[in-house]
Amino acid sequence: MLKSLEVGKLRAPAALPALPPRRSWRRDGRVTEESAPRRNPRIALLLWILPLWLVVSAGFSIWFYFRKQASDAQVEQIRFATAVNDADLKGDVDKFLGFVGQRHPGSPQGLNRAAAMIEGSLGPANAGYKVERLRGPTLEAGQWPLLLVTLRGREEELPPLWIVVGYDGRPGSLGAEANASGVASAMAAAHALADAHPKRAVVFAFIPHAYDSDSPLADTFAILKQRIGSASSVLVVEAMGAGEKLMVSSRDAENPALRLVDGLGEVAGAETICMEDDFDLSSALFEMNLPAVRVATRPVVRADEADDTAPDSAKHAAATRALVSLIEKLSDS
Repeated sequence: MLKSLEVGKLRAPAALPALPPRRSWRRDGRVTEESAPRRNPRIALLLWILPLWLVVSAGFSIWFYFRKQASDAQVEQIRFATAVNDADLKGDVDKFLGFVGQRHPGSPQGLNRAAAMIEGSLGPANAGYKVERLRGPTLEAGQWPLLLVTLRGREEELPPLWIVVGYDGRPGSLGAEANASGVASAMAAAHALADAHPKRAVVFAFIPHAYDSDSPLADTFAILKQRIGSASSVLVVEAMGAGEKLMVSSRDAENPALRLVDGLGEVAGAETICMEDDFDLSSALFEMNLPAVRVATRPVVRADEADDTAPDSAKHAAATRALVSLIEKLSDS
């Protein structure tokens, strides 16, 4: 063994020399020492603000979107009122009895045409209403909607006034009084009141099943009742071409329509509702605890009665004007 080594002792390795400072060249050729890079405080602030701004702006955009949606729902589209006149009423009835024809599930094309005619007449391109479509019962022959247009009231807390009209007909009949004249009168009333501002809302509802006993009446009425909820009155409009004065009847003796019809027509006995007819619309709605009132110019059309002739347009127009006045009275009460 070498003498210079001692057992159990080792020399610590020599320390590594320190790295020379980093140098950089200046343009004048002199060498300088470069200090460690410093973070720009503006960049640091920007990196902190940017994500926060993205979160805040996204939240604001979502809030603004839903606020605009709610605001748009409150904005009424500009509507155009048209006074009741003989020519328009006659034209609508003639279309129902001619172009539309029979309208029931056995004649689905007629129901399609009737729904399209109502929606086109009252929609944005004409009267200017927004047409709400409720899905009706589905049958093998097709499915037809309940069509609703609403005239907003000044006092939204008040229950609305409903105007209900069936746009179908009985098989084998063109349905002049059951119910082409009623549909034409209800459409004309909606046109006449398009720019009105009633105290309570007025809802016009056109339903696809009311006169054909083989169609899904109960299902249709249930959909309508659910949509109505509460109502001040439910006016069932039909058979509007037999005279100039209204014939109003209801099983609800306290219904305000019976009082406000004074000067516009008369209150008729319950026999005009045809108590024995299980498919009478006003009776069916009354049995569902709705304040239903039949508004017409004659008793209910019998099942065996011919009903293919258009009514006198002058009488029809006079009765329709009376209907508009009754709606005005009820909606401002």
